[in-house]
Amino acid sequence: MSSTQIFFDTAVGTAMWIGRNITFEVPWSQNYFWGLTLLSLVVWLLEITFPWRKHQRRFRHDFWLDAFYMYFNFFIFSIVISGVYAVLAFKFSQANIDMQSLTLIDIQDWPLAIQLLVFFVLLDFLQWLTHLSLHRINLLWRFHQVHHSIKEMGFAGHLRYHWMENVLYKPLKTLGIMLLGGFEPEQAFIVHFFTIAIGHLNHANIKLSYGPFKYLLNNSIMHLYHHAYDLPKNRQYGMNFGLTLSIWDYIFGTAYVPEDSGDLKIGYKGDEKMPTSFAKQLIHGFYSK
Repeated sequence: MSSTQIFFDTAVGTAMWIGRNITFEVPWSQNYFWGLTLLSLVVWLLEITFPWRKHQRRFRHDFWLDAFYMYFNFFIFSIVISGVYAVLAFKFSQANIDMQSLTLIDIQDWPLAIQLLVFFVLLDFLQWLTHLSLHRINLLWRFHQVHHSIKEMGFAGHLRYHWMENVLYKPLKTLGIMLLGGFEPEQAFIVHFFTIAIGHLNHANIKLSYGPFKYLLNNSIMHLYHHAYDLPKNRQYGMNFGLTLSIWDYIFGTAYVPEDSGDLKIGYKGDEKMPTSFAKQLIHGFYSK
């Protein structure tokens, strides 16, 4: 089978899977499309009911742009990227490199709850490491600027990011699966929906700290400082890089939460140069300085 045929078959298969999600042919418990939609509506209602920054509008600045990004990054672009990675997987298999090649821990025979926990923690650490790289490597920061051009925090801003970040994060999930014996737990959708919910809440206009659990879970107060426009002198690359877990930032000394008023200018120096249209943001990073 040719690479073109593999790409086409996988892309079509992904598109059909998305269609089955939309038409409710996939069970609610595993329905990524309607699961994302329902989670988004619930967190938005919480924003409206318990706003942290009370002056912020319900339909905040760039609300609809960010909402479109959610579906573009999770579904539309996934049609293309799934085809690309199917071709790469085929090429690796021809070189006798398979999902078991890098096995570090084989969790297939472990209790399901432990499988899910190990799967979640390993992937979250790899994502934390990638997020740190997005800030510290200039080439990657150019693409990450799309996410940091948000000027008002809201749940939908969680999934406003450049499509190149999909290209970076997807291999990390594959790496994590390879380290676990090439195995993804059967109920991995539980991890997916949990991380989406926490990510939405981290970006939402809701004041959350989780009390003593703030040292374990990322939260909206901590993540607001990740988006701070003015950075402390010893934090030139930013702080609070955790996606779901905050513990990595406390372990590696990148945590910074001086207060929790919520009155903070967000963005980055030079964000006024960010294009306002989705189409132009798609190519941002390939020409930005």
